[in-house]
Amino acid sequence: MDSPTRRLPPLSRLRPFEAAARHESFSMAATELGMTQTAISKQIGLLEKELGIPLFERRNRAVFLTDAGRRLGRVVGDALTDVAAEIALLQGKRRSSELVLHCQLCEAFYWLMPRLASFHEQNPGVELRVVSSLKPLTETAEGFDVAIQTSGRASGSARLAFTAADDIFPVCAPSLVSDQILPMEPKDLAVFPLLSHSVVPQDWTDWRDWFENVGAQYPKRPRLVLFDSYPVALQAAVAGQGVSLGWRRTTEGMIAEGKLIRPCKQVLERPTEISVFHGASRNRHPMTDLLIAWLADELEE
Repeated sequence: MDSPTRRLPPLSRLRPFEAAARHESFSMAATELGMTQTAISKQIGLLEKELGIPLFERRNRAVFLTDAGRRLGRVVGDALTDVAAEIALLQGKRRSSELVLHCQLCEAFYWLMPRLASFHEQNPGVELRVVSSLKPLTETAEGFDVAIQTSGRASGSARLAFTAADDIFPVCAPSLVSDQILPMEPKDLAVFPLLSHSVVPQDWTDWRDWFENVGAQYPKRPRLVLFDSYPVALQAAVAGQGVSLGWRRTTEGMIAEGKLIRPCKQVLERPTEISVFHGASRNRHPMTDLLIAWLADELEE
C-alpha cells in the first residue's frame, strides 16, 4: 500500500510556496529564503502545474492568493510550524510562556490599552505581550498567537478567527469649526484640509471611498494633506490642522474627552471592518482561545 506522502509534490516546492503565501509576495519570500524572485516564481509555477490549480493571481507586478492557495498555505504553514516546534522541543527549547497579541499601532494605543486592565483582572497570571505595528501581517517578522488588523489588508495565509464591525466618519478638533455651522454636509468639508493616511497599496478606506459610500460627491480639488501613519494623521486632527477620517473604536475615547468632534452626521458602516486571526502554530499558547473570546466580547460593543 502506497504511503500518502508519496503523492505529495516535491518538498522543495512547498517551502517557497509557504513563504510566498505567508507574505503574499514573491520578493519577500525570496528575501527570507535567500533565493531569487525568479527562483521562487519558478518553483510556485511548477507546483501549480503539478497540482493543476492556480495558487496565486498575478496582477500589476503583484501576487494575490487564490482561495485554493490560501487553503493550502494554511495547511503547509501549520505543518512546517509544527515541525519547527517539535525540533525545538527535541533540542530542549520550549516556547516562551508569553501570550503574544499582534495589533495595529492605532488600535493598540487608542482602543486596546484602555481595556487591557480588565483582561488582566479577569485573567491574573497570564503573561500578555502586545506587539504593535504599522505594517500588515504579511510583513511582520515576529510570530504571534492572536492578531488584529483592518480587514482588507494583506494577511497572507493567516487563519481568520472572526470579524467585527466598525464605523467611519470625519473627525476634527472643536476649534476648527464654528458651532453655528454644525452639523455640516459632506460637501462643506472641502473648505478644510483633508488629512489622509496614504499607503501603497491603499488597503484601507480613504476620503474618496468615504464620500462615494455615503452618497456624496468627492471634492473636485480637495486640499489633501498626506501622512504615512494614521496615528500621526489623527494627532494632526487633534491639533486643529484639518479633518481626518475617524474609526469609531479608535476615536471614541478622544470624542468623549472633547479632543475631537464629528462635524457631520454621515457615517460609513463597515460590518466586517476588523479581522482577528489565529497564529499559525498548532503548538499554541494554552490561553489563545481565552484571549480570542475576550476580544470577541470587547468587539461586540
